[in-house]
Amino acid sequence: MTTNLLDFDLEGLAAFCEQLGQKRFRATQLFRWIHQKGAADFEQMTDLAKALREKLSLFAHVQGLRVISRHDSSDGTIKWLFDVGAGDVIETVFIPEADRGTLCISSQAGCAVGCRFCSTGHQGFSRNLTTGEIISQLWFAEHFLRKHLGRDERIISNIVMMGMGEPLQNYAQLLPALKVMLDDHGYGLSRRRVTVSTSGVVPMMDRLARDCPVALAVSLHAPHDALRDNLVPLNKKYPIAELLDACIRYQSAAPRDFITFEYCMLHGVNDQPEHARQLVALMKAHAAAGLSCKFNLIPFNPFPASGLICSEMPQVMAFARVLIEAGIVTTVRKTRGDDIDAACGQLAGDVQDRTGVGQRMAAQRQGMLGGIKVVVVKGTTV
Repeated sequence: MTTNLLDFDLEGLAAFCEQLGQKRFRATQLFRWIHQKGAADFEQMTDLAKALREKLSLFAHVQGLRVISRHDSSDGTIKWLFDVGAGDVIETVFIPEADRGTLCISSQAGCAVGCRFCSTGHQGFSRNLTTGEIISQLWFAEHFLRKHLGRDERIISNIVMMGMGEPLQNYAQLLPALKVMLDDHGYGLSRRRVTVSTSGVVPMMDRLARDCPVALAVSLHAPHDALRDNLVPLNKKYPIAELLDACIRYQSAAPRDFITFEYCMLHGVNDQPEHARQLVALMKAHAAAGLSCKFNLIPFNPFPASGLICSEMPQVMAFARVLIEAGIVTTVRKTRGDDIDAACGQLAGDVQDRTGVGQRMAAQRQGMLGGIKVVVVKGTTV
């Protein structure tokens, strides 16, 4: 069985090449061919010796994920469904903007955290993705978009690990993938432009700060433990005080001088002025210890199994005003791709169901796709 080279960061690829009797600079050449040029065929790699290409064909391959479908939103957002085997599917979303192109990447098939407002969590957890499966989403999307848009320059400028799964619960596979994203011989992204979103896995936040401090986004969603316990079950293990202390520690290593807190606006649950005032008090109490924050208020994207509804926009803006008047930088996220179920909290894919509601949800989502352009791509890889 041959080795998929998408599973390696540059150090791992160098070690693999050494096993083949090759020097490090060959690994760098190979790495560039794979990630900068999107090559999967060793015969295309013309600056590698013929003998090396032949050896690579015997012991290695470059294999992306099979694309099941592509959904195109009216706002330019694109969502791909990738087959990861055993009946599991993951979703990846590209969000184009005037000054950037953002790719939202999945780290797990399903999710074990089970946040009430997240459709992925309602389907339960199937498995962690491999490094190759994580990086394949970027590898495919970048080179597909260059061809699709007829451009030679880099299309994807920002990565957010905000797709399916809790990234820090798949740390061993996440770390090499981040290194590929950041490597100048790979995608050359700055640490400021790669964001890991976590629901608050405190020990792994500390490890990420030591190993590869990229931008950090924390799913907060509540101003106190009683409410957050109900919305984000992981809070029972790592309550808010521990989480914010970890944020302060992370900030000393982070590429940005603030931590982003994500807050999903749920009607009648966490969106009242009193909740906003409690958030202000919470942040001010930790500011003295060095915490600097930005809040991103996210309109909830409803799905049938949640039993929740989105806060009305006047309520969202009133909530934001309380934070802004207290001096907290606050934005309201613009919903993108909601007509193809690609908006925040909607990524559910067709992972094997662990809760008994997955088939019903899939049917409901299918019914919601009426009138949307759906491009089915059978057996496609780059």
